[in-house]
Amino acid sequence: MASPSYAVRPLAWAKESALTAAIAFVLALPLAGFRLPDGGAITLGFRPMWVVVAVVAVAIGRFLLAVNRDLGLMRGTNISLASLWSDARAAVAPYGWWIALSALALMVALPVLPFGTRRTLDLATLVLIYVMLGAGLNIVVGLAGLLDLGYVAFYAVGAYTYALLSVNFGLSFWMCLPIAGFLAAAAGLALGFPVLRLRGDYLAIVTLGFGEMVRIILINWHSLTGGSNGIARIPTPTLLGLQFTGAARLSFLYFIILALAAVTMLFAARIRVTAIGRAWEALREDEIACRSLGLNPTTIKLSAFAVGAMFAGLAGAFFAARQGFVSPASFTFMESAIILAIVVLGGMGSQTGLVFAAAVLVLLPEIFRDFAELRLLLFGAAMVLIMIWRPQGLVAHRDPSVRLAGRRS
Repeated sequence: MASPSYAVRPLAWAKESALTAAIAFVLALPLAGFRLPDGGAITLGFRPMWVVVAVVAVAIGRFLLAVNRDLGLMRGTNISLASLWSDARAAVAPYGWWIALSALALMVALPVLPFGTRRTLDLATLVLIYVMLGAGLNIVVGLAGLLDLGYVAFYAVGAYTYALLSVNFGLSFWMCLPIAGFLAAAAGLALGFPVLRLRGDYLAIVTLGFGEMVRIILINWHSLTGGSNGIARIPTPTLLGLQFTGAARLSFLYFIILALAAVTMLFAARIRVTAIGRAWEALREDEIACRSLGLNPTTIKLSAFAVGAMFAGLAGAFFAARQGFVSPASFTFMESAIILAIVVLGGMGSQTGLVFAAAVLVLLPEIFRDFAELRLLLFGAAMVLIMIWRPQGLVAHRDPSVRLAGRRS
């Protein structure tokens, strides 16, 4: 048996790496090499180490991509990064529930662990908020196939619902939480009716306009929402009348969002195997075939918008309670873009990928916070690498909604 022909080309890899490093040097020299010093002096400071780090990082990255490209195309071999990822996923698939339960137990015990500092709890809370938002948008985009660029509007509806009811009427967080979810679902229905006949780019444009419309209303309706100043002194949630302060308050808020995120993920997993979940997936695959099966696309689309918006409303109510302050500046298009990126990078329809993508997109900017000037550049580079390595998402695999009991011979 002939051995496979390995496409090992070290000189070609080095040439590609050197050429890319030269381009990186030209770009990094003005962008990262020079900086105006603090204090307003009109002089330029030079930072050669930043240029060296950028060039070396790009050169190593290009070398590894070239190696993976050539070795992954070898006939008779199976050592590409994609194949390694598939093999690892297949190996851990039988233990999925145990891994999920272990991760949940670790998150429950996080406040009492040695590394459960205030910063860690803050970051974990932020990740869980985006997990909840991603799970809601995943229903609209990943399952129903409806591209929604104005999802942040429902987030804002939930936040302002709790802020207004608690500040003006003294209602507790637990009373406002279902109201916020209901009003956000109603807003989802209000968006769903005008866009029933739209799809693709046209649907994206209309939903983008809806999100901006809600933000502008929040800015201009000053007598109700406080305009650009927002609403301050929003009460913190209590438990049976007990008020938490300091570290206890932080842990209490963490457990609230952990419970909300767990319920959201469980609900999304269970509803996918029900009749309405299968109807969403049928609509995503082919609307004409969906109609031919006797399904009503109007009802299916409206239910997807309503259920997805409900989760955003619940997350918005918690956001307002955690911050103690809300303003239109927190609900810009950038938030919708981040939530959509979480769904797409995680793999549309995949809940496991949703959690991974939320952690990556939330933690990366925090990790690179010390590199304030290059943080967005590094964030964008990380997203580009993910799309090159896994264009279908981090975890693109989805279990089938329906399994056949037997196999025909």
